[in-house]
Amino acid sequence: MPRPVKPRHVCILPDYDAFGPVGIPKRNLQRINLSVDEIETIRLLDYQGYTQAEAAEQMNVARTTIQRIYNEARQKIADFFVNGKMLTIGGGNYTLCDSDDNQCRLPNRLRRRRKGRR
Repeated sequence: MPRPVKPRHVCILPDYDAFGPVGIPKRNLQRINLSVDEIETIRLLDYQGYTQAEAAEQMNVARTTIQRIYNEARQKIADFFVNGKMLTIGGGNYTLCDSDDNQCRLPNRLRRRRKGRR
């Protein structure tokens, strides 16, 4: 019997919950759903610049779990872009941090590259 899924800590919900190609009616598009914990993983790793270990600590899961969530999310995003599908965001097993939660008060770690460096 598999272990129960541990809820992931999510600091913010996305402002938008659907994306798709312009000019094609929504009813004609296949849909891909990205869970809230998947979008939080993308936000922490790609947007904030966290390491997988830092993101795992932030979301209160193991680093291997972050790696699995991240790989699944990237696969869905690639399918969305390459095949022109409708991407929706919602669901998943998560708990939303409240304003008193110190877990979400870690400093913004967005790493900026210097000009001329790759």
